[in-house]
Order: sequence, then C-alpha cells, then structure tokens
Amino acid sequence: MPETDHGVDPRTPPAATRPTRRRVLATGAGAAALLGLGLAGRARAAAAPARLPVAAPAAPAAAAAPDPAGLAPYASYWFPDSLPSGTPGPGIVWRSLSGWAPESDPDLAYNTSTVPLAERFTPVPANRDARAGQARIASLVSFGPTAGNPSQGSPTADHYALTHWAYIDELVFWGGSAGEGIVLAPNAPVVDAAHRNGVRVLGNVFLPPVAYGGDLRWTRDLVRQDALGRFPIADALVRVARTYGFDGWFVNAETDGGDSALATRMRGFLRALRTAGEPHGLRITWYDAMNSTGRVGWQGALNALNQEFFEDRAGKVSDTMFVDFRWTPDTLAASGTLADRLGRSRHDLWAAVDTESRGWDSVVDWDAIVPRERDHVVSYGFYRPEWTRNHLADRSPGAFHRADDRFWTGESLDPARPAPGARWRAPATAVADRSTVTALPFACSFNTGHGLRWYDGGRAVSDAAWNHLGLQDRLPGRRWAVDTAGARPSVTLDFADAWRGGSSLLVEGALSAPAVIGLHATRLPLTRGTVLELVHATGSPEPVAVELGVAVREPSGPGEPVPYTWLPAGTRDSGQGWRTTRARLSSLAGRTAYGLAVRITALGRKPVVWRIGAVSVHDEPRTRRPAPPAAPVVDAAARHDGRAWLRLSWRAAAGPGGRPRHYEVWRVLPDGTRTFLGGTCGTALYLPAVPRAGRERAAAFEVRAVDELYAASEPARATLTW
Repeated sequence: MPETDHGVDPRTPPAATRPTRRRVLATGAGAAALLGLGLAGRARAAAAPARLPVAAPAAPAAAAAPDPAGLAPYASYWFPDSLPSGTPGPGIVWRSLSGWAPESDPDLAYNTSTVPLAERFTPVPANRDARAGQARIASLVSFGPTAGNPSQGSPTADHYALTHWAYIDELVFWGGSAGEGIVLAPNAPVVDAAHRNGVRVLGNVFLPPVAYGGDLRWTRDLVRQDALGRFPIADALVRVARTYGFDGWFVNAETDGGDSALATRMRGFLRALRTAGEPHGLRITWYDAMNSTGRVGWQGALNALNQEFFEDRAGKVSDTMFVDFRWTPDTLAASGTLADRLGRSRHDLWAAVDTESRGWDSVVDWDAIVPRERDHVVSYGFYRPEWTRNHLADRSPGAFHRADDRFWTGESLDPARPAPGARWRAPATAVADRSTVTALPFACSFNTGHGLRWYDGGRAVSDAAWNHLGLQDRLPGRRWAVDTAGARPSVTLDFADAWRGGSSLLVEGALSAPAVIGLHATRLPLTRGTVLELVHATGSPEPVAVELGVAVREPSGPGEPVPYTWLPAGTRDSGQGWRTTRARLSSLAGRTAYGLAVRITALGRKPVVWRIGAVSVHDEPRTRRPAPPAAPVVDAAARHDGRAWLRLSWRAAAGPGGRPRHYEVWRVLPDGTRTFLGGTCGTALYLPAVPRAGRERAAAFEVRAVDELYAASEPARATLTW
C-alpha cells in the first residue's frame, strides 16, 4: 500500500518515492515479531526485508528455549507458483501453492480452525450516533511475521489480543513479503476467536511493489489459465480456505508493469475465485491498486478505472473493495454514488484509515466517511490498528487493553456516553455493536486470550505467560457502559487475579451512588429452569451489595436506558475470596433476555475494589460432563538437557454434549499435582520445553474436553518416556 499523498498522481509508480512505514511494513508485515518464538522464529523474523522501526519492543519476561528439532508449527505462507531466485534466509521455507495438498501438510492439524462462524444480531445501539445497517468496519492486522508466526500462540502475554469484535465485520490477516511468501493463511487462534464473535477472517494475497522485490511473474502465476481456461491457483485458494476453515481472500495487486490483457486475466481470476468460493460462503475483497490498464494506479475511489474489479457487466466480481488512502470527500461521495448506480451497497466500499503510525491521533476526515448528521457515505477499513499495542512503552496486558478500549470506544471509555467534540471518532461512536449470545448455555470468564498466568477455579495452575486467541471468551461488546448518579468507577480487564483463564473484570473507585455495569447484549430464551450465575470477589475493606440485572425488553431507542429487572446477589465482604451467586429466572420464563448487567452499591465510605470472575446463564439441571477425547498420542518429540519439545494429538470427543468449546492439556507431576500447559480448539497441540520432573521415567499428560460452561471431561492420558 503506497504512501497517502493527495498531491501525487495516483498512477505514478512508487519506486522513486521515499519508503513510508506503511509501505515498508507491507513488504514484510510484522516487524515486531512475537516474543519467545525460539531460534527458528527469530531467524524467520530477521530474514524479512529491511524496514523502518515500529516501536521499541518490550523485552520478554522469559524467552522460550530453542526448539532442537524444528517441531514448532507456524502459519502457512506460499508463492503462487514460481519461487524467488537464490536461497531463502535462515528459518524461511519457500513453498509453491500450486504444489500444496492437505494430505501433504505436516502442520495441518495445528493450523485448522474448528469454530464455525456464529450468527450475529444488532442490539439497539448504546448511543444515538451509532448506526445500524450503514457503515461497517474492516480491519487489516499483522499479528506476527510472515515466516515464524506461531500456529497456536506463544509463551508471552505481549500479543495483540484483539477483543473488540463487536464493531468489526471483516478481519484481514495482513502480511507477506517478497523474501518469504506472498500468500498468507490466517492461523487458527485468530479465526477461532473471530468466528466465535461472528467476524469473517480473510487470508492475504499480496503482490508487492517492484521497489520491494515484487516480480510480475508472480502476478502472471496467480492468474494463469490451463488448457481448459480454468484458473488453477483460484481453485487452490478456495481449497486452502475451506481446509483451514477461514472465510476468503484479500487480493492486493501492487506489482506494476502489467497491461490491459493482464488486467483482463486478473478480472477472470477474481470471478473464478468468487464463483468457486461462493457456495462455501467465501468472500473476496479487492484492494484499489491495479486498474483496467494493468498498471498500478491507486485511485482513492471506485471509478471507471477500477470498477471492473468490483462489478462488471456480467455482475459481481468481488464482494467488497478497499479504497486506497488517497480518497477525498469528493471521491468517496462519487464512489458511493457509483456503487448505488451499479446496484451494489455503498457500504461494500472500505475507505482506508491509516492508524499504523499515530493511532487515535491520526488525522481523518470522518465526515467524508461517517458523518453524524446524515447517512454514512461508505464503510471504513483500519490499516494496522495493532498500534494500540505497538506504540506502548509498557506492553503489559492491562496497559494494552486500556489503550485498545480507548481506540475502539473513545476518550470517555463509555460507548453510551461518547466524549463531546472528540477528534477521534471511535467505532463505538459511529457503528452499532453486534453480538452472538443467542443460545443457552452461555458463559464468560472474561478471558482475553492472553495472560501472565492461567487460573482454574480461582487458583493459579500455571505461572507461565501465554497467548492463544482461540481460548478467548465472548466478552461484552460495550466497553464499558456504566450508569450511575455518582462518580463513575473504573472498569477494566485485569490480570492480577482471575477465576478462570488469564483475566477478570475489575471495578474500583469511590462509589457515591449505585453503579450499573452493562455486560452482554443477548437474545437468550428463558425457561422455568433458567439460572443466572455470577462468580465474584471483593478486596474492599467494607462490604459491597451486588444485584444481577436481566433486561426482558430492549431500550425504547438508541441511547435510551436498558430496562433491567434486578435480582439480589447478596453482600460481599473483603477476605471471603471468590463466591458463586445463583439467581433463578423462573419468574421470567417464556421471555427473552436482551441484556445482562450487574449493579453494585458501596455499603461504606471507602473505595470499592470488586471483581467479576465469570457470568453464566443456563438451564438446570446442568448437562452431564462432556465426553473425553480419545487416543492421545505423542506424534513427535525431541529431548534435550532435561526438557522435551513435542507434538501431541488426539481424536475429537464424541458424545451427547456436542462439540467441545476447546481442549486443555495438563501435566501430571509425580506427586499427583496438575499443571496447565495449554489449550486449543483443535485436536493437536505443540508443547515447547516441557521440563523433566526430577528423575521421573516418563512425563504424563492429560487431555480434557471443555464445554461452554467450562465443565471438563474425564481425562485421556498420554506419556512421553524420557
């Protein structure tokens, strides 16, 4: 993606221009590599092309030990067919997509998403300016380097653990470089977390500028036709997406030097890709770079030069289009008008918003995209919102989520009460949030998908830092809607203590009046057996009264109060630890729960410190424990200096409880104590640097299936002989 410069002819090739952060990172996305990858991952990151610094990365608390056998699985990347000249850098593997087959992929089980795309609904917006059915948001995110991006998380909490899925329609797994690979498949944790929240994830096809190693033969390889006129790489891309379980492709053709014949073949390729993928729910987003002349000419608009890649006389070519950063108010208005004339939604156009360098200090003409006083003109697409992590000096999980909440919610940190006159028009102030909480049972333990340790039942069962987005909960979409007549308390995701996972919800401050904290927007059917449970604790020196709120009708309009019915949840005193409060909802049987909330009242004058560890809604009696997985086995292992690196797999649990939420792997020590090692939504897990316990002859592992209420199955056991 080229530099945004409204004074430059958009059809001028970029080679003579000074490289910008956006362009340089586009050639090797993910300069800030995930920490703790081991030697192979660090070598892969070092092999990427030179680039300008993103931010000084925080030093990891403890780097992972090197993998002595190269067993660590990484997200997949390819070239369409032809490989670069020379030899790849250390740790980089050059692969041809034309030669890929699922049965020959040794990392397939580690890279396959298993969570289906959830259906979403749109609740009544929390404020009057947030619109439903108009602008949507695409987000282009680099979660790690192209080569060396772990398939299943890594042993550090320093990670872009995106949680504001409620405002995102489409996530692009951004990356690619001429020195590593230019076709990227998303890793499974990202897809699993997104799907749980109803968000589509697209892989990335990046044909880089010539100035950054781009080669026009890769474009020609991509759009090559066989003797029957078919597009083999289009078929391969559909096969990859279906096999790995993601939702389509972002196609970004920025290699200049083509002609109109190449542009025609590109259009035919896109149509073939879309035709083959549409029956499977796959989507295509086209980036505004190549135009109908075959040259690269960023238009900053949908217009006659690029229209044929979006819609031509035969119909839809791509599902959405990412409009280059060169847009102006006039070009966006004209783009929306042209989309209308083509019979397409103007909100299928993403107007690029560059947040990579300045985040919420980015200068954006918001009225050109999402004006407050009239209908939205088009949708918008964030480029590199992981700035919320990358710019921080303190990249602890808590600091990251405070920054990320401000980015998505705005300066007020309350979507129901946006800060007046704020220059940064945060998504919560313009776009209606969405939710997938529509069926029982439902539970949330406020787990963000990373943490400083792992908790189970309020007890730390691993002191190792970690990240794995596939283990993330469906968190409240509105961060944080608070209603009080007194001082507003601080509401944050906190990592110092938790009931389950890595985090809890912390409410603290001097409460001069009761405070209502909105939690999830829901569409839950209530029966005579439905119960609402809350796990909570207080560190306040004085007691706190707690009530549970259930809304059985929606607000009367955007920005209006949510009409909760309140149920007592008791009084919490300091020092009692975690406690589970249960409220029966039989009096609301036959109705629908549209929202959940808590209300707390300070019973003294000192500041409140109160945590929510989990909230759940389910019918009683609770269902039986899930069926256990079957036949866990160590597929490969390496032992060195009293530690082992291994690949562990098992067969999926099969039983009346349905598909598990995820699986957990625990180490059983010789004295019988259990330590959490990791989890995944799939049926295989890579375990790095597992230490030998004393002189034990074999390491024992347990694999358990976990359901939506976090009930665990009986264990299936495997061992590794030392």
